[in-house]
Amino acid sequence: MHIHILGICGTFMGGIAVLAKQAGHTVTGCDANVYPPMSTQLEAQGIQLIEGFAAEQTKLNPDMYVIGNVVTRGNPLMEAILNQGFPYISGPQWLTENVLQGKWVLAVAGTHGKTTTSSMLAWILEFAGLAPGFLIGGVPENFAVSARLPQVPTQDKSSISPFFVIEADEYDTAFFDKRSKFVHYRPRTAILNNLEYDHADIFEDLAAIEKQFHHLVRTVPQQGLVVRNGKEASLQRVIDKGCWTPVEQFGTDADWQATNASGDGHFDVLYQGQLQGRVTWDLLGEHNRMNALACIAAARHAGVAVATSIEALGAFKNVKRRMETKGVVNQITVYDDFAHHPTAIETTVAGLRAKVGVARILAVLEPRSNTMKLGVMKDALPASLAQADIVFCYGANLGWDAAEALKPIAHKSHTFDDLDQLVNAIAGIAIAGDHILVMSNGGFGGVHQKILDALKR
Repeated sequence: MHIHILGICGTFMGGIAVLAKQAGHTVTGCDANVYPPMSTQLEAQGIQLIEGFAAEQTKLNPDMYVIGNVVTRGNPLMEAILNQGFPYISGPQWLTENVLQGKWVLAVAGTHGKTTTSSMLAWILEFAGLAPGFLIGGVPENFAVSARLPQVPTQDKSSISPFFVIEADEYDTAFFDKRSKFVHYRPRTAILNNLEYDHADIFEDLAAIEKQFHHLVRTVPQQGLVVRNGKEASLQRVIDKGCWTPVEQFGTDADWQATNASGDGHFDVLYQGQLQGRVTWDLLGEHNRMNALACIAAARHAGVAVATSIEALGAFKNVKRRMETKGVVNQITVYDDFAHHPTAIETTVAGLRAKVGVARILAVLEPRSNTMKLGVMKDALPASLAQADIVFCYGANLGWDAAEALKPIAHKSHTFDDLDQLVNAIAGIAIAGDHILVMSNGGFGGVHQKILDALKR
């Protein structure tokens, strides 16, 4: 089958393309911005990419158009597809019908940590020899790819692995399907990592998101498992709406607990009060300990011994753009992190603070997500940056005044609308021993390398 993917360069739709190609389909695709690294990854798979959404692409005559949620009415190619009555389907629905059907799906949902947690869970299953398939919104260092089909397990070479790990996003499916993506996946094992207000461009309030999470819970079978963060009142409300599946909780006073955490990130794992072992790894912060507990519980449901999961976590290498060191110049370290929601910013800064102690942290923030651009979370920014010593904010293209929002920390914050001025200010103030933490969910104009280059000068 020939499928043509609209919006192919997004992390999710790019993953769909890779899976479709691996499954033997002819795959082409288009997007408004076709550029590396996604373009080079897809082209390396033999996937033809087209810049833009010109209606002439219908001359490719694919058997099916797969539509990403970046596509809206008025898109010239989409209008041509509709006018000519060509077959089309959303990415999540195509995935369910062509890849997930009949699989043991392990879905990782939550406002924060989906990519890290799904990467962690896929690695545990891989380490245990279960050879899962996966689709993740980032590139796990343990795999070096963001998506693959299930493989042949090491201990049973007679069949393909039944397991598939997916990052389960609550954002809507397509312009013609406003349900959350994760409603399509029908998991047997579902992790509910956390739940806060986000995606202000499509959700009116937290209750609207809780309703979608409840729709997900309703799809998990009685013989499945829901693994949920026991600290989140929002997730308790989701479960209280109705749950027909066993639930295991992680966090304080829960089934799964992390105790005796050390400064280097190591911690003990308890299940129902009984010591299961100690995780020794390179990740820092309570959020990563919570992620690990969720994965251990989910993997146990899939048949992985807790001791094996603990051992696997010791070899977990995290995900690109999750506290990733981009370079060190003159004893100044530059990090890249995907954090873009105030809670994620706070936990990321806290994790770095635990690592570096009293050394200076220079936080560099680009409020880029749709929610942040709308200014919904702006009042929470000062508190989220409390543990940073100096704050730099790139305020271009916002519908609100970043300097005004950061007034409570005006004594240590600097706001710029010009990227070069931002870089020069950072380089001018950084000294040996500093840690520069860049946080954005986009490319941020290549600011990481620009900072490194400026430091060299």
